[in-house]
Amino acid sequence: MTDPNPATGRGRAPAPWRTALITGASAGIGREMARQLAAQGTHIVAVARDKARLEDLAREVAEAGHGVEVEVLPADLTDPAQLAAVESRLAETGESGGRPIDLLVNNAGFGTYGSFVELDRDGEEREIRLNVVAVVRLTHAALGPMIARGRGTVINVSSVAGLQSRPGNATYGATKAFVSLFSEAIHAELAGTGVTLTVVHPGFTHTEFQQRAGIEGRRIPGPLWQTAEECVRETLAAARAGKPWVVTGWPNKAVAAAIPLAPRGLRRRVAALVSSRL
Repeated sequence: MTDPNPATGRGRAPAPWRTALITGASAGIGREMARQLAAQGTHIVAVARDKARLEDLAREVAEAGHGVEVEVLPADLTDPAQLAAVESRLAETGESGGRPIDLLVNNAGFGTYGSFVELDRDGEEREIRLNVVAVVRLTHAALGPMIARGRGTVINVSSVAGLQSRPGNATYGATKAFVSLFSEAIHAELAGTGVTLTVVHPGFTHTEFQQRAGIEGRRIPGPLWQTAEECVRETLAAARAGKPWVVTGWPNKAVAAAIPLAPRGLRRRVAALVSSRL
């Protein structure tokens, strides 16, 4: 009998990837990505700052009995030396013992909320380093070996916040807008190489992100939320199909479709109003 739970991966075709490197794998979308891929037979290289939580993920996957390994790689991607270590892991060809990476998931990121002039300047720079610089460098590090092998996939996690400027969310939205446009352009550049890049735009997803960003408990209507399981399921389906762009969740799809139809000034006013009421 086919397992009706899509998060387990049983009853589904195996993932087309042998080994995935996932940043931000200790919690939220990244951890769920590791769970679903492992259930479909993909080995995992788990990257995050918190070594203890990565080791907990490795134990969880081992106990699930999927027959895959989880390689724990602690790293703060805002630190140039630690980011370089992850770049080196992406460049491995298998000759030195490390499995070649044929799926990179750039998921690590964080947001800051509030008036830009009142936010910590160093914190804003760190946000840009993680959400933009790390994504660019890791994508570049992964693509060279993938193109040489003629196969591979990159998934870059953006956000619906990157589709429209919103006061009180300036730096985060701008970083995600960069990820979206950068990723779409690279997808086009990869045509004919056997390598694809998919950028995903989640909306409000039940993870630790809101707590860390300081927006937990705001008045966000229930229908706007989705689970990490739903988000990851849609993302992996889009990546398997080689799609350049996916917005997860039907409310987010509706918002994304409506944004280009409205005049920019109106969009800006509505965004400001929404932000003030959350």
